[in-house]
Amino acid sequence: MTRTFKTATRRGFIAGATAAIAAPAILRATRAYAANPTLRIGNVSPRTGPLAGFAEADEYVLQAIQQVFSAGLDNNGKTWNVEIISKDSQSNPNRAAEVAADLILGDEVDIIVAASTPDTVNPVADQAEINEVPCITTDCPWQPYFFGRNGVPGEGFENTYHFFWGLEDVIAAFLDMWDKTGVAKTVGGLFPNDADGNAWGDAELGLPKPLAAAGYTLTDPGRYQPLSDDFSNQIAAFKAAGCEIVTGNMIPPDFATFWSQAAQQGFNPKVVTIGKALLFPSVIESLGDRGDGLSTEVWWSPHHPFSSSLTGISSKQLAEGYTAESGRPWTQPLGFKHALFEVVADVIKRADDLEDPTSIISAINSTNLNTIVGPVNWGDGPMNNVTKTPLVGGQWQKSGDAYELQIVANSTAPEVPVTADMKLLG
Repeated sequence: MTRTFKTATRRGFIAGATAAIAAPAILRATRAYAANPTLRIGNVSPRTGPLAGFAEADEYVLQAIQQVFSAGLDNNGKTWNVEIISKDSQSNPNRAAEVAADLILGDEVDIIVAASTPDTVNPVADQAEINEVPCITTDCPWQPYFFGRNGVPGEGFENTYHFFWGLEDVIAAFLDMWDKTGVAKTVGGLFPNDADGNAWGDAELGLPKPLAAAGYTLTDPGRYQPLSDDFSNQIAAFKAAGCEIVTGNMIPPDFATFWSQAAQQGFNPKVVTIGKALLFPSVIESLGDRGDGLSTEVWWSPHHPFSSSLTGISSKQLAEGYTAESGRPWTQPLGFKHALFEVVADVIKRADDLEDPTSIISAINSTNLNTIVGPVNWGDGPMNNVTKTPLVGGQWQKSGDAYELQIVANSTAPEVPVTADMKLLG
């Protein structure tokens, strides 16, 4: 990867004051007199490990974005080259923090972006906050992002910004689906002992209170350890409580284990709505016929009525383009990874001074952009540094030999059309 010189910044002094002091004149001259200065974007996502499904479309998106950026981006009458340096978190929070620090202190990126659950987003954002580097993240409910990083309402963060939906939205989407089925309001909860699971199961901020307010009884057997090989205790508790609905937030291997053991132990709920694990067609296909009728939240789909501010393509065109190029079904993170770079491009074009991190942060803060996943506007969010995108409810329904993720509930975002009716399992 070609290396470009850049001006020393505050993070340079944190990394090593001596080096920053020894070279600033040369670095400033290089940037000032270069024909086209270069801005570096660091990108962290889980290319490998149990969360790799979230990054399945990364290569497709990054190649397309690099092509768009190849002619440079204009800022205040000057053309800037844009270089993207992408690194793998390996689905490990410690590794995510390590590669983020490497991008910031070694590659000296000007902006860092990250996506795909709190395990990647939070450690990257924390490194950016510590080192005073502008940071934009997505693909993580805002509560585990904000409160999981010890955010204080009314104060928030200095350098890190996030766009996605919140637990209040996923709860509303789930209830919208369940209310349509007429099944008993008895719910079993599967919450892992990780940032997502602890947020979803939190007595005050998670699912318990809203479900109770809607008349649902939640059976929560407690947190299980990720990559558990035995869900017998949870299944026994759900059977004893007569649970007809199962919900929670799981990684794909954990759900596969639970769903297999549920069949073996004669537990047959009528509705299973799981966040995270059931997002991906590859997971549903691996379950065979037992994938038919499983339900989940839908952040983005070809049916979403939004287009890219960067390329003008519609959600449908982006999904079809990915499938044509890769030979694989579209995935929900595809839209959000594209939108992440829509926001980056918009910020680069609007910042008053791209050599000043505080100017970049100011441009992020003032973003008001219609993207392929919907509006991104940090002036209109539930918390400092957070803005929300639309969310609806979806169900995997078999069509011939393939599964399609149908939109079955849209009261939380009526602009996204319903494409099928909700059906019961079995």
